[in-house]
Amino acid sequence: MPTRFGYTLMTEQAGPKELVRYAVGAEEVGFDFEVSSDHYFPWLSAQGHAPYAWSVLGAVAHATERVDLMTYVTCPTIRYHPAIIAQKAATMQLLADGRFTLGLGAGENLNEHVVGEGWPAVADRQAMLAEAIEIIRALHTGDLVDFRGEYFQVDAARIWDLPDTVPIGVAVSGTQGIERFGPHAEHMIAVEPNRDLVDHWNGHADTSTIGVGGRAIAQIPICWDRDRDAAVARAHDQFRWFSGGWDVNADLRTTAGFAAATQYVRPEDVAESIPCGPDLDAIVDAVRPYWEAGFTDVALVQIGGGSQHEFLDATAKPLLDRLRSAASGG
Repeated sequence: MPTRFGYTLMTEQAGPKELVRYAVGAEEVGFDFEVSSDHYFPWLSAQGHAPYAWSVLGAVAHATERVDLMTYVTCPTIRYHPAIIAQKAATMQLLADGRFTLGLGAGENLNEHVVGEGWPAVADRQAMLAEAIEIIRALHTGDLVDFRGEYFQVDAARIWDLPDTVPIGVAVSGTQGIERFGPHAEHMIAVEPNRDLVDHWNGHADTSTIGVGGRAIAQIPICWDRDRDAAVARAHDQFRWFSGGWDVNADLRTTAGFAAATQYVRPEDVAESIPCGPDLDAIVDAVRPYWEAGFTDVALVQIGGGSQHEFLDATAKPLLDRLRSAASGG
């Protein structure tokens, strides 16, 4: 299975109409798939946006023809009830003519706190996610569903407009997550190029096989710019939160919290973890560990809403050519 390269519709750094235009441009230059974040808040105020991802994805489904689409990722437990996620995902799949994958994860306090239901401990969040997937799968059969769980209740619910299937990808960070969620998803989502995750997933008796139908899907930020100093400054301004790691990022509550937590992160620190500037080979080298670890799909995040047009017009196609050549051993 050749490595596929995707484009991230970063809802935290662009408005809804711009995101649809970027989606069309990304398809035109040859990206294989597109993923969308699903946020109520941006990570940092400097990013400045947070439109409703599902409205954007519906528009993108109509504006594009070829690229696969995916949430990366949606939390189906607090801000959204899993029965509502099941309905939204079914509708998206119909609009996308089978190109949609439902990417799910346990969420971040940043987005889920807004409905006033609190922020559970990590063990509870994972248990809620498992129960939510059970509900979504049941509703996607088309049957009338009544459900009484530890966290959720569903009363006589049915999805009336239903596609043939809605594949699910689930975010995992270790072998325990694979054991718990792998049997209930077609695809694995992870944020680090960890070969052990791929091997453990493939070694499980009840999971799909990555590389043979199943996919391992990752995401990596880049900050292309003709001027490296400008790229470093922009990455520091808008993406220094990335240095916190997911254990920290999942629990911070507001953009002010992320600003405080990252106040001592220097531009040079960001440049060490994110490829910045015009060097396409540096971007290829940053992405390389993912396909070497067995990941089949890697989505790029081009940092900076105002940089997207130039990135797509001037750089994306030659970058994709280099990535595909390198991934295929060329």
